[in-house]
Amino acid sequence: MKLLLIEDDVKVAGFVRKGLEREGFMVTAVADGAAGLELGQEESFDAIILDLMLPKLSGLSVLQQLRRFGVTTPVLILTAKGSVEDRIEGLNLGADDYLVKPFAFGELLARIRALLRRKSDRKEPVLDFGELKIDPNRREVTRSEEPVELTTKEYALLEFLAYNANRALSRITISEHVWDYQFDTGTNFIDVYINRLRNKIEEGFDKKYIQTVRGYGYMFKA
Repeated sequence: MKLLLIEDDVKVAGFVRKGLEREGFMVTAVADGAAGLELGQEESFDAIILDLMLPKLSGLSVLQQLRRFGVTTPVLILTAKGSVEDRIEGLNLGADDYLVKPFAFGELLARIRALLRRKSDRKEPVLDFGELKIDPNRREVTRSEEPVELTTKEYALLEFLAYNANRALSRITISEHVWDYQFDTGTNFIDVYINRLRNKIEEGFDKKYIQTVRGYGYMFKA
């Protein structure tokens, strides 16, 4: 599960990030609202942990704009602003949960897991690209109604490309989302996985979905 943490307090961010990573989560942390809004719009996360008092752009503004742009990722507000009025405002603007600082890490973890359970109960629509169909609920792929067997990472790569259809994605962006580490320009592992995907979903077919963006990365052409 991939989480976005938007928190400007270095100690709190470090504490939360280390704790969540020990629990097996992949955490991307940013320290201001503008950077958080950009990532929240451009990348796919399973949940967002959002402070309210942030530099550059307040947490409430981040929340409002994410919802305005149609981002439905569950948001947990984590803040020192704990009045009833603050909670009501945050929830009314689209937050899914609200936790006041200081907090126990165990409670934060339990609330995140509850958000993710609720998210998993919601059915995601099948991604339909004509001959190629991707079912996010079953994590199944078919081409011309025939099942395509993919490894876990191959499926994660294909799903990420498909959710960002018709958008050029850099190798860095692909690496950070699918593998959650910095892309090493001296390696070609992303190209290897792309070739595997092409062999499995495109070989023998006229229509090609995965296009190379020379010198940059790849694009899934819907």
